[in-house]
Amino acid sequence: MPLLLYTVLFYILSPFLVLRLLQRSLKAPAYRRRIAERFGFFTCPAMEKSLWVHAVSVGEVIAAIPLIRELQSRYPDHVVVVTTMTPTGSERVRDMLGDSVFHVYAPYDLPFSLKRFMAKTRPALLLIMETEIWPNMVCCARDAGVPVVLANARLSEKSARGYARLRALTEAVFSRFSRIVAQTEADAERFRSLGAESGQVLVSGSVKFDITIDDALREQALAERNAWQADRRPVWICASTHEGEESMILEAFSRVRAAVPEALLLVAPRHPERFDAVAALIERSGLGCARRSHGDEVSGVAVLLLDTMGELKLLFGCADVASVGGSFIPRGGHNSLEPAAWGLPLVNGPSDYNFLEISALLQQAGALTLADSTETLAREVLGLLQDDAVRQQRGDAAIGVIEANRGALGRLLGVIDGVLS
Repeated sequence: MPLLLYTVLFYILSPFLVLRLLQRSLKAPAYRRRIAERFGFFTCPAMEKSLWVHAVSVGEVIAAIPLIRELQSRYPDHVVVVTTMTPTGSERVRDMLGDSVFHVYAPYDLPFSLKRFMAKTRPALLLIMETEIWPNMVCCARDAGVPVVLANARLSEKSARGYARLRALTEAVFSRFSRIVAQTEADAERFRSLGAESGQVLVSGSVKFDITIDDALREQALAERNAWQADRRPVWICASTHEGEESMILEAFSRVRAAVPEALLLVAPRHPERFDAVAALIERSGLGCARRSHGDEVSGVAVLLLDTMGELKLLFGCADVASVGGSFIPRGGHNSLEPAAWGLPLVNGPSDYNFLEISALLQQAGALTLADSTETLAREVLGLLQDDAVRQQRGDAAIGVIEANRGALGRLLGVIDGVLS
């Protein structure tokens, strides 16, 4: 009954979902494109026993890339189908995987859309990344005999409290997973408390620790920095920033520049539709702004706006100190492991509930400090930019955290092999 009520409500709201897409397209035109895909209308080659990987947006896509490549290697006879919900996630799939996978937007959580999608793609497995749990997606797949694995699963205390308010629905859905492969024991316990069967919940660690920085990427990053003539300029990168964070960062950077006039700030807003607004904010600050998408000269300005997509992993390699956004406002933060893999010391804001365990590990190792004010942020960043030894020590600690926690990808693949065998 709870699932039926949810489904009826979703059908009633579906016209408003289309209106919401059109509204979002006013700032990000890509949202108005390919709307039919969201209802299961698309063309595709004939498939049998595809491997369906659902990754909602950019962060989940990045986490899924090594997994997808391993699946392609282990199961060469299966087509990998990748679905996302956002245009930025879609762009990342196309940029990183190209035609090696079949990609469309995920169907909305309506039975007729899902059944149409599965009739075309004929999945042998549904692999959902992290926390993107749609009740009908899970239940329709299981009703069709498709095993469903929740991979690299995480569930914050805040999200768990939200799910608990709909306990009848969550118990009906969580119990249908074939396996829930959680990042931590705390995540696993939250899933169990919401109705997942204990025997189906496993702990693997986070696949995001299995990140690698190859020599070619290191050489490319060095070439980028040399092209900016920034080999003697201390560089601070602020990634995945949200509205309300850039003004704080720019104020802190002004204080840093008072002591280190040659310092360079790289700012990468989380959402492309905000690029122009952030560029205007930087210009108003008086610091001078170059835009990467325009190929602007960097040597004469204090701030480079990273207004391109798919380059962040590379551009972390051009910096000396990193901050990750979503943490200076109450958004729960974003993943800090990519800059950590480059050996960058981190200074983030205090809001880290989305990545609480990763944040704690980095803090315990001395790789990450938290700044709850503009003054603290400026002081911490300045201290790192001015002290090579401390910066190196904390960067080495960041790499140590990565190395100590590798292996989740292999454990997850073992679970998938067992489900498919």
